[in-house]
Amino acid sequence: MTLWRYELALMLRSRMAAAGLLLLVALAIVSLASGLQRVESQREAIARIAALQQQELAAAVAAHGASTDAGTAAYGTFHPTWHPPSPLAFAAVGMRDVAPFMLRIRALGLEAQIHDGDTFNPELALAGRFDYAFLLTFLLPLFVIVLFHDLRSSDVESGRARMLRALPDGVGRLYLRRSIVRGGALLLCVAVPFVGFALHQRVPGPLIAAVVALAAGYLTFWIVLARLVAALGGSSATNAASLATLWVAIALVLPALAHVAIERTIRVDQGAEIARAQREAVNRAWDIPRQDTMTAFYARYPQWRDSAPLGEAFHYKWYLAFHQNGDDSVADMAAAYRDGIERRSAAAERLGWLLPPVGVQALLTRWARTDMRAHLAYQDRVRAYHAQLRHFYYGYLFEDRPFTADDYARAPAFSPDPR
Repeated sequence: MTLWRYELALMLRSRMAAAGLLLLVALAIVSLASGLQRVESQREAIARIAALQQQELAAAVAAHGASTDAGTAAYGTFHPTWHPPSPLAFAAVGMRDVAPFMLRIRALGLEAQIHDGDTFNPELALAGRFDYAFLLTFLLPLFVIVLFHDLRSSDVESGRARMLRALPDGVGRLYLRRSIVRGGALLLCVAVPFVGFALHQRVPGPLIAAVVALAAGYLTFWIVLARLVAALGGSSATNAASLATLWVAIALVLPALAHVAIERTIRVDQGAEIARAQREAVNRAWDIPRQDTMTAFYARYPQWRDSAPLGEAFHYKWYLAFHQNGDDSVADMAAAYRDGIERRSAAAERLGWLLPPVGVQALLTRWARTDMRAHLAYQDRVRAYHAQLRHFYYGYLFEDRPFTADDYARAPAFSPDPR
């Protein structure tokens, strides 16, 4: 035990090591607080949805009186959907920082509504948010370099190496003990603040343990890499330069090149192209015979074909029908887009087996439910909810049932629960 305390005291006597550990603790706290602030602001925005929706419904009732028609309600009423953050989302903000976590949709064509809101902020996507995942992936290896670049070379340069080799136990156990002490100090600096924040956010215990284990495993990878570089016998400056080069290559250059290769190999059109095609189909419907629109609609949705024929006057069932036809016309494009995004995500996850920084990011966002898979699952829930809305309003429009002010409250409500 005395030897372990000696190694700890020896490490803390170094001003650079002590300052580095303090800086790492401060950065860990800042990263966690930054992610928590972002997530809390999203929770507050979601919490305001219900009150705002009631205000809008009250305004709609006041504007249209006690009696209106279902078409006006379907056209003018926005229905909120939202993707609540998981308890662990503060540690890895992921897609929540660039993709919408709330969408207000109408019972009109859905594809344009989804892909208009599915526009990523390129500035945020480029820099990324400073959260705990960023700290672990990119900054923690730099602190490993600071503490381990001179693990053995400092003894050689100071002339202590010969004396240490004369010890009964040899230098192997000494450097192993020194590595464990320094690695343990680094792990405590990032794990203790995380555990505190995670307990405050009521993250399940097994998930907390999994994140700490992931951090320990990632830290071990860089420590082993530093030990291998030290074994080459270079000077402290040479070791530091070599490790910095490896950090740039492993954490920055190779992931960037791999992602470029994935994007070029798996071609995916922009979501804006789907929205544009859907709008063109909707706009074209104004210029074709209305009966052609209804024939195409009834062919896909025969449960409504017994509706009364259209007269000369405008009718909202025709309007909603050609919006649905517009969605159906781009269904293949939407499916191809979804398939391409999923294949890109799967390829990036496989890349994580070769590049630990990519793997750490992928696992953290998966556990935090902030990855692309979670975003696509939210879109699936929006699509299912939109189908409920359409069926609700179609029942009034295609069966000529009266729609009153009380019926606004009967519209289906969105459930964010994936189950």
